[in-house]
Amino acid sequence: MRKALAIIACKLGYFVGKLVGKGSSLPGKWALKICPDILSKVRLPSVIIAVSGSNGKTSTVEMIAAILRADGRKVIYNKEGSNQTEGVATLILTNADLSGRVRADVLLMESDERYAARTFRFFKPTHFVVTNLYRDQLTRNGHPESVYDALKPAFAPETELILNADDPLSSCFGQARDDVTWFGLNRCDFSSPAPTGVYHDGAYCPVCGGRMEYDYAHYNHIGAWRCTSCGRQRPETAYTATALDLQAGVLTIDDAVTVQLAFKSIYNVYNILAAYAVCRRVGVSAETAADVIGNYVLKNGRMQTFRLGNRHGTLLTSKHENSIAYDTNLRYVQDCGTPCAVVVIVDAVSRKYFTSETSWLWDIDFDRLNSPNVKRVILSGRYCNDLAERFAYTTLPGDKWEVIEDIPAAADALKASGDEEVYVLTCFSDRDKFLTLTEREG
Repeated sequence: MRKALAIIACKLGYFVGKLVGKGSSLPGKWALKICPDILSKVRLPSVIIAVSGSNGKTSTVEMIAAILRADGRKVIYNKEGSNQTEGVATLILTNADLSGRVRADVLLMESDERYAARTFRFFKPTHFVVTNLYRDQLTRNGHPESVYDALKPAFAPETELILNADDPLSSCFGQARDDVTWFGLNRCDFSSPAPTGVYHDGAYCPVCGGRMEYDYAHYNHIGAWRCTSCGRQRPETAYTATALDLQAGVLTIDDAVTVQLAFKSIYNVYNILAAYAVCRRVGVSAETAADVIGNYVLKNGRMQTFRLGNRHGTLLTSKHENSIAYDTNLRYVQDCGTPCAVVVIVDAVSRKYFTSETSWLWDIDFDRLNSPNVKRVILSGRYCNDLAERFAYTTLPGDKWEVIEDIPAAADALKASGDEEVYVLTCFSDRDKFLTLTEREG
């Protein structure tokens, strides 16, 4: 009786929430109040895929869903991105009948790293993807190794792990396990001989503390690593990006499958590899996966185009308080090569919590904007002075960047002069504060 009541309450709550435009976690919270072990009482599909990690969860889940649907599977997943226990409960119960049967071929979930162990107390994924683990939302998560400790109990012995071989920390999840599938990227023309960025979290082995060496790095400390003390090293990969031309937007997987990149970012390459690997593991053909990826445009709004007066612009959204997300977008601007102006907006720090903690700005490699193609940089938003203090310690000449606190005023300044491309770097909370001032293209 309590099971049926919990399911009904969740369905009704979700229906009302959609009408008033509220979030998707509250209905699940109600259901868990009524029946705390409701997730152990439902009948789930035979394939259950979870995706977690510091960056790339939402994009990877989107691609997995598109590939599996192209393969003829009925897939349910948390499109709203509500990835804590209550949100996962909402996803499952709104797709269950009153007997508790979830009518789908695949249950696909984005899962918050810190809540995954709680979410999977009552059922276990058949496949668990971890995209990466690194600096992310300092005030909420602390050190990446704290997140590692929180996520590790979520992995059941019977769950197959799909892990990023190029990430020294998240690859530790594969220790003493046989059921691990590895993905990674081989050396490319743009790979550096050592880690890049303003800090080096991969300097020491997360297992023994020994000094790490790198054959190459693709960004920050992600690449081909090995410990000089315990001998641990980058694992051999089952699914490998064997060639990559970011300028041309062409990715080759396993020397056989060619994918056209809609978004020419190293970040996107790893999301693609994660999605490709898990889909292949659940029986999707290489041809189907590659065809979907090559024609897929992410729907999560991370990259949006607009017009501002005579200027064409691209807004690149970074995860809140996440330096590597900003680094990869800065790299995208640097690599575009065309003359451009750049706007960096920090008007809100956190998406969920109020905090004015901005030390994470010092982890971002803003020196990438000291590039010949970047003609002008505007710092805007409530925390523009924090940005200005950070920029004072970069290599950018002082006459190349300026502070315009008011976001509409920054947009007007760009509209009034010049016709170069515009790139706007900001977070989800601040995205629409700029886009509402523009003419949208997509």
